[in-house]
Amino acid sequence: MKAVVDRTLRAVSPEAVVEEIDISSDPDLESRYGSEIPVLMVNGKKAAKYRVSEEALRRILNDQTGQAG
Repeated sequence: MKAVVDRTLRAVSPEAVVEEIDISSDPDLESRYGSEIPVLMVNGKKAAKYRVSEEALRRILNDQTGQAG
């Protein structure tokens, strides 16, 4: 998922900030997301788990910004 996110963000939203969190250092996060990693959160909301395609991520990002296609 990381490679898709990096590649897509460079093309769609180069100013976006990605924060990678190791959930093993936080018992609460590990309890909530341990069986779903990797999890992609966009603006604090779960956008994808396990994997995401470039096309799906572009749609997610466009929905967040109100942009078309």
